Parts: sequence; structure tokens; C-alpha cells
Amino acid sequence: MDTLVEDEYGADQIQVLEGLEAVRKRPGMYIGSTGPRGLHHLVYEIVDNSIDEALAGFCTHIEVNILPGDIIEVRDNGRGIPVGINEKLGISSVTVVLTVLHAGGKFGGGGYKVSGGLHGVGSSVVNALSDWLEVEVRQDGKVHYQKFNLGVPEEDLKVIGDTDETGTTIRFKACADIFQETTVYEFETLQKRLREQAFLNAGLKITLTDLREVPEEDLEKAKQIASKISNKKKDEEFGEAETEVLANLPNVHQEIYCYEGGISEFVQLINKVRGFQPLH
Repeated sequence: MDTLVEDEYGADQIQVLEGLEAVRKRPGMYIGSTGPRGLHHLVYEIVDNSIDEALAGFCTHIEVNILPGDIIEVRDNGRGIPVGINEKLGISSVTVVLTVLHAGGKFGGGGYKVSGGLHGVGSSVVNALSDWLEVEVRQDGKVHYQKFNLGVPEEDLKVIGDTDETGTTIRFKACADIFQETTVYEFETLQKRLREQAFLNAGLKITLTDLREVPEEDLEKAKQIASKISNKKKDEEFGEAETEVLANLPNVHQEIYCYEGGISEFVQLINKVRGFQPLH
């Protein structure tokens, strides 16, 4: 006997994904993939926020650390994410930035004139796709702290100490349920991207440190790699660079860097290899 199964389609089948649920449901829409490329993209999004602070003239040093367990830590000496209460939502601006899509200083005219990344969804997307995320904001003489689990605040933003520094530190652990292929970061992949950003942003220092434990059998190999990396110099690898400012237009600053061995194009600090069409 034939059995006909009909799929019901009515009001009850319309789902509304609130908050960061949509990101966890369809992560590829936000970071491109849940493979190694998407995993490393999480780091780029947090770093891009710090670079925005550098472009605004408030950040000179970004530290990226790969901690044991493939936990990522990004620390900058910018102004720090605003810690005040958002009047519209009634929660701290730190919580808003890390839990609400399209929230940030990139949309109005006074926040950032130039920026890269996903334009206001980067930090919240990273939070949504992490097992946990911690944020420390050094601002107005205080250290503010908040922790999230699977994108949900574990507690409200609180003061945990005093400081004479400013800036933001974010630590996160990518969710293995989302990144099922791997949650292990490749040092060389991060190094290549961060080196590009260091070249593109004059006066900005970016430090990448791998603090993961190295198995004994790989220790000698790791030492050899580290030695090669530390001995490389910009001029040896890329040749002499020349910089030319092409136009003095309002809010537009364009530079061309010419190196031996080819040309790479960037738009809004994003490498054109990611599918952008040429600007000609």
C-alpha cells in the first residue's frame, strides 16, 4: 500500500531565530565556512576591530597569542570598548557589541571613518561560535570584565581591578560542535595575514606569539622553524618598498606598496584574493 507523507507548511513552521541563534544555525553565512578558513577568520575579525582603533589614531600595538588548548587572545592598547550603559537596550555597550548583530561604531559618522572586517557583526559572530569568550576592557582607570558561554552572558560587566592602561583584551575558545573539522590554529596562516596588516597600517605593531605546548618529538623542528622566522627581515623577503600618496581627497588616503615578487591588491584592508572585483 502506498503511503503519502505530506509536509505541513503553516504558521507553526515559520521560525524566528533570535539573538545569535541564527549565527550558530547557519555559521557559513557569516564566516564563509566551518573549516580551517572559517576558524582562522574568527581571529581576523577580532584583530580587525583593533585595527579600526589604529586607523582612528588610538592604537599602536596589537598582541595576538595562541594559548594552550588553542585559545586565542587578542590584546590592544586602544581606547577600549565603551563600558557605559546603552540607553536603548539598557545594558552595557560591551554586552551589546558582543551579543547584538550589526552593533558597533562603524555605522554612524563619528565612530570610524575607515574600517575593515564584517562591519559590525564580527565580535558578536565570534562570540556566537565560541564555547566561551572573555572580554577585559581597560578604561577610565578600571579593568572591566565579562564572560560569555555560547554567546550568552554568564554575568553582567563588572569591575575587577584598577589600571593606568587603556585597551581591550578578548580571549575565546572556538566551538568544536561548529568547527568539527578542526579547532587547531596554523601559526603560518595567522602570521601571513597579520604580516599583511602590519604592512598596510603604518606605525602599527602587531605581535603574534604561539604559547602552545610542543610535543618533544616536534620540539627540534619547532626550534628550526622559529629560528628561520626570527631571521627573516622584511627587506630580505619582500624587497624595498616605496610608498606614494596618490590623492588628497576628503577622508580618502590611498597608498601603493611595490615589492619584488608580485603585487597584492587590498580594499578596505581586505585582501582582494577573497573574491572582490578590481577597483579600476
